[in-house]
Amino acid sequence: MKNKYIAPVLLGAGIAFVLYSCGSTIPKKAAAVTNFDKAKYLGKWFEIARLDYKWERNLDNVTAEYSLNDNGTIRVDNKGYDVKKDRWEVSIGKAKFVKKDNVGMLKVSFFGPFYSGYNVIAVDSNYKYALVAGESLKYMWILSRETTMPESIKADFLIKAQEIGYNISDLVWVNHDKSN
Repeated sequence: MKNKYIAPVLLGAGIAFVLYSCGSTIPKKAAAVTNFDKAKYLGKWFEIARLDYKWERNLDNVTAEYSLNDNGTIRVDNKGYDVKKDRWEVSIGKAKFVKKDNVGMLKVSFFGPFYSGYNVIAVDSNYKYALVAGESLKYMWILSRETTMPESIKADFLIKAQEIGYNISDLVWVNHDKSN
């Protein structure tokens, strides 16, 4: 008798997981940039710092390049040098806007239908520096159009991240010493 309930429960759990993974969330105290200019954000960014997680562990010289796909989504080309394996790692994905394309709240996927939050929560007026929040306080990135950024902007981003609830002492500061 109990076995007849297993399949519906597993199916329901699977559907709930897919629905959850296809959405996009943002940390409670964070807000995505409004008046976001998608065209200015496209192009190459250097990762200055991140909260480490398994897909980027041991990577230096990390870049992300954003370009438009024919279907209106954004192509995401991530590249980093794995210092332990002594080789370049490349990951290609796609991003979509969650609301309007003038709000910096996106969802990104590198694995089929599974999306994760990618939220631009600060960007300077020239789109040279950006602070990006993931879907939770486990994911955060500081990006720059160059391999360095001014200390004043870095400090402002760190204050903002800390106010949101990020543990900035856990940040990994990315080295950029190999040619990209």
